Amino acid sequence: MSKKQLRNRLLQMILVLVGISFLTFILTYMAPGDPVRTMYAATGVMPSEEEMNQVREQMGLNDPVLVQYFRWLGGCLHGDFGTSYSFKKTVVELLLARLWPTLKLALLSMVIMLAVSVPLGMVSAVYKNKWIDYLVRGITFFGISIPNFWVGLMLMLVFCVMFKIFPVICSGGDLQSLILPAVTLAIAMSAKYTRQVRTAVLEELNQDYVTGARARGVKEWKILWCNVFPNSLLPLITMLGLSIGSLLGGTAVVEVIFSYPGLGNLAVSAITSYDYPVIQGYVLWVAIIYMVINLIVDLSYHFVDPRMREKR
Repeated sequence: MSKKQLRNRLLQMILVLVGISFLTFILTYMAPGDPVRTMYAATGVMPSEEEMNQVREQMGLNDPVLVQYFRWLGGCLHGDFGTSYSFKKTVVELLLARLWPTLKLALLSMVIMLAVSVPLGMVSAVYKNKWIDYLVRGITFFGISIPNFWVGLMLMLVFCVMFKIFPVICSGGDLQSLILPAVTLAIAMSAKYTRQVRTAVLEELNQDYVTGARARGVKEWKILWCNVFPNSLLPLITMLGLSIGSLLGGTAVVEVIFSYPGLGNLAVSAITSYDYPVIQGYVLWVAIIYMVINLIVDLSYHFVDPRMREKR
């Protein structure tokens, strides 16, 4: 990727972020409910309407929507995403505290997924239309079909309630509390990635260079791991980038089921309590993570596949 392309890409990212921030702010502004009333209801004390109007005025909630948006956007540019209505902490502090647990959960689930999907996908491709291929494809079909919340509940029932191997409530601080949420996330991903690896490997096995290598007497395992697998990485890397972004921002259901203290659980709590600053900051952070990861994925193409490198 040339410097000009990189500059254009960064400019596009900035424009997209501005658009996402505006849409997020407008949607939260239009959402039903009153954050001040909800905030007081959580404390069990309900002041008069006049007192609540004074609080709204102090928080700037009575200002025109564009004034509120540009005030919030100006704060974001200085690293100030506002203060949570419910937690009475800065949004940056809350997001940073929840980012590392979610990052650990995402990385562990990715490791489990790759350890399962890459060997199964390659075996399914090598033994195409054999009994093992049909077995793997059947398992992946079942894995894609079942929803994450059902898998999580079944794993919790078996390993937390019946056998009491893992804790019911995950603290996020030790490996034991990470295993079940990570396995829950990895099951559906493993099914999807196994099919993707199988498709990519089958496409490479039909290439002429594989036929030539076999004719020269190169061992089959060497062809698979030294030639076929590296050439199958591009679609896998693309999916990995999308999966990392979705895991960092879309693990809310699993985190709520296991009471895991991650970003998704924080987002659900913010939505139920009309905590607008947290919702807006969360969406903006997830958007930044998505775009940065996609940029890294695009840059990695030029290192993985020499054919995509520009001629100097």
